[in-house]
Order: sequence, then C-alpha cells, then structure tokens
Amino acid sequence: MSNATKTVTKAAGIMMAAILVSRLLGLVREMVIASKFGVGSEVDAYGVAFQLPDLLYFLLSSGALSAAFIPVFTEYLTKGEEKEAWKVFSIVGTFIFLVLTFFIVVCEVLAPVLVPLFAPGEFIAEHGDALGLAVRLTRIVLPAQLFFLVGGLVMATLYSRKHFLTPAMGPIIYNTGIICGGLFLADRLGIEGLTWGVLAGAFIGNFVLQIIVARRFGAVYTPSLNLRHPGVVKVGKLALPVMLGLSLPYVDVIVNRAFASMISEGAIAALNYANRLMQMPLGVFAQASAVALFPTLAAHAAQKQMAELRDGVNLGLRGVLFLTIPSSVLMMVLATPMVRMLFQHGEFVPADAPYVGYALIFYSVGLAGWAGQLVVSRGFYALQESITPVISGTIVTAIFIPLNWLLIKPLGHGGPPMATSIAVILHLLIMLAILRKRLNGLNGGLIMNSLSKVTLASVVCGGAAWIAFRYCGRLVDTTTQSGAGVGVLVAGGIGVLVYAGLVSLLKVDEAAEVWGQITRRFRRKIAESRPQTADTE
Repeated sequence: MSNATKTVTKAAGIMMAAILVSRLLGLVREMVIASKFGVGSEVDAYGVAFQLPDLLYFLLSSGALSAAFIPVFTEYLTKGEEKEAWKVFSIVGTFIFLVLTFFIVVCEVLAPVLVPLFAPGEFIAEHGDALGLAVRLTRIVLPAQLFFLVGGLVMATLYSRKHFLTPAMGPIIYNTGIICGGLFLADRLGIEGLTWGVLAGAFIGNFVLQIIVARRFGAVYTPSLNLRHPGVVKVGKLALPVMLGLSLPYVDVIVNRAFASMISEGAIAALNYANRLMQMPLGVFAQASAVALFPTLAAHAAQKQMAELRDGVNLGLRGVLFLTIPSSVLMMVLATPMVRMLFQHGEFVPADAPYVGYALIFYSVGLAGWAGQLVVSRGFYALQESITPVISGTIVTAIFIPLNWLLIKPLGHGGPPMATSIAVILHLLIMLAILRKRLNGLNGGLIMNSLSKVTLASVVCGGAAWIAFRYCGRLVDTTTQSGAGVGVLVAGGIGVLVYAGLVSLLKVDEAAEVWGQITRRFRRKIAESRPQTADTE
C-alpha cells in the first residue's frame, strides 16, 4: 500500500470513528425530540425554522468555501509559502465575517416576511400559531450560521494540515448542545429550548474549539480586506460559482420541506426524522472518506500528479460504494422497524413509525448516489474546478423541483424523498462522466467490477435480513419498541454477516482492504500490550 493510501485510510478511520459518535448522538437528539414532541405542528415549526438559516448558509457557503480554500491553502503550504497562506486565511475570514453578519441582521429583521415563503402549504393555512413559533425559532438559529461558516474556514486549515480529529469533534459538541437543550430546557421553554441548544453547540463546537486548536497548529489571523491578493482572487473564482449557483446537494432539504408543507401536518417532521436516519451511514462512511481523501487529492493536483489523483478518486469511489450500497438495502428492508426502535416513545406513537419509515425507504434509494457525489465532487475541487459540479447540480435541480410535484400524487410524502434520490443519482452520473474525460479515464472497469459484486452481495444480504426479521416476528412483538429493536439487531446482524461472507467469496478488493486494516490494527494493539522482556543473555 502506498504512503498516500495509508494516510487516507488512517484519516478516514479517524473521521469514521468521530462521525459515528456524532451520528449516534444525532440519533439520540432525534429520539429526544420525538419523545418530547412526537410528530406534529411544533416539530414542523422546528423544521421550518432551519429553512432560512440553511439557505443563508448554503448561498454564502454551500461547502464551497472549504472546497475552494483547501486547494489554494494547500498549494501555498506545498510551496513553503506559509506566511502567504495565512494572509489568504485572514482576508477570506474577515470578508466572510462581515458579509454574513450583515445578512444575518437583515434576515433577523425580515424573518416574519421571509419564513412563510418556505412553508407555502397547509402548514401556513391551518397552523398560524406554528408559523409564529417558526419565526421565533428562526431568529434564534440564525446567528449559529456565523459560527458554522467562520468555524468551517478554520477547520479547512486543520484539514490541510492533515488534522481531522478536532473538526470531527464539532458536530459531536453541536449535537450534545441540542440534546441538552431538549433534556434541560424543553420542559420550561418548550421546543424553543432545542434552538438555544443549537446556538450553544455551534458556538462551542464549531467555533471556539476549532480556533483554540488551530492556534496550536500555528494559525495566524490579521484582520485585512485586501481582496486583490492573488490567493484570495483564486479562492473567490473557485467559490463564487457554487455560492451563486443552484446546486442540488445543498437545496434538496429546503425544497423537500416546502413540498412536504403542502401534504399534511407531520409531513415535514416525518421527512426530517427519515432524512436524519439516512444521514447516519452517509456521514460515517461517505462524508468521513471524502473529507479524509480531499487534502491528499488536493496535494496530488498541486504537484500535477494526475495518475495518483485518478487512483485516489477511484479508490474513494469504490470504498464508499462498498459501504453504502449494503447500508441502503438494509435500511430499505428494515425501515419501519428501525424507526420504531429509535423513536417510538413518549409523544411518538406506534402509528407514526410506518409514516416515517415510508419516507426512509425512498431516501435510502439515493444513499449510494449521495456518497459517490461527495467523492467525485472532491476530484473537481482538487483540480480547482468548481464550475462543473454547479452546472451539473443546476441542470439536475431543474428536473428535481418539478419531480417533487409529480411524485407527490402517486407516492404522497414519499414523493419528495424519491425525487431527491433520483436527482442525486443523476447528478453523480453526470459528474462522473465529465471527470472521467477531465482525467483521461478513471479505470472504470475496476469500478464496474466492484459495483456488480457489491450490488449482488447487497441484494442477497437484504433478502437474508428480511427473512430473519420475519422469523423474529414469530418470537417477539416487533410492533413494540423493544421487539423492533430485537428484530433489527438480529436481522441486521445476519445481513451484515451474509454480506461479509459474500464479498469475501467474490473476492471484492475493498473487503480485503478493510479486513487488512482491522487485522493490522488488532495485531499492533496486541504487540503494544505485550510486556517488554530484558535480554538475559
């Protein structure tokens, strides 16, 4: 294994572990919300409260700031021009802080006018009190975007230094803040307690902690607005298309919620819960891999190592498909039982589980598409080419928005999730075709060989899990939270074992790599635990 592959694999392992903790806390967060507030207009209002802040964040960032900044910052570091690298950081940070502060103030003032635009359906017509609540919650959440965006820039400097642990701690602290808000403030403040937890978690985890650690890595900040600096101009040219473009991966949640508001009370809440569950494997496997891979891809691109860049994208894509395709199948097979196991408590009644599980099935269809586009888009950003993902996303979004409307009638509240899945798969295929031409090939035969084997193994593992869950239903009542939990653990465990056995039998390269990493780490731990004996001769 090459040094670059070892670096990426180690970084991905760190990110996966940290993001796993974050996602588990995210599930605990959703369980607290479900237990306290169930599926109703209050949770709908809570979901709507994130619409305006999310749009503000997406339009000014859309992930573009980090994606544009890391290649430029890494290029300066590679050339040994660290002082110039920190100048670029200071200028971009100052500019973003001032611009975002201005927009936050404007949105705070205009919130009563802007918030209704994001929920045009029955939510507005039938729940006027919930609309007023959504406006109040929006005003609390808005300032958190400043901490996310400025903190994200600081995180980008840490990624460039190949330091991944502290940025991964940000979401963990963020989710902990929301959980504390639900547990300790909800009884006194209602659902507003959650939004104060959002603000506190963002400030501590995504802002303060990142600054403290970045200073230890030599971060230097000097307020400046020299926007003519060549590095800043390059960052702007890379980031501006994504900030101004209508890119699918960053607007799907906003569009889904808007269409869900036209269906019925609880539809927004159901989509939120389902989307959070889908995000669990996406974050642990795909986001972790993409974040860990990106600095290495950027370094290869900066040094004009195109062969290594191709190999990196190929490896990353095969890796995330190997992990997310079986996850997608298992989530579709066990959707409603998973919802029962995690959320069926307190105000979340048994009848709510199938409603949320139905949406989860359609979100899960696109899981591998979301994972793949995270890796492929990093290939473009490493090349300092941001316009192509935006053009692709804009084209797909032109299809995605009317697709929501078309699918609502036959699929109900499953329509928006299915539209999302179709669109993101199309987005991945378009970007993959373009990147293949840009890099003069991606060794597609290797990808297709792996994909066919992984898909076959995933289908069989899903069938095994379905049979196992049906059998569990004869032994325990799987309509209860505890019974569903037993069924999911047994069926899911059997599905994973079947998948592991099949990919080993089919000689899937990614399986050997994952198993090799586990055994090497296990052997190292054993070696470290052995007592050191003195030479007695």
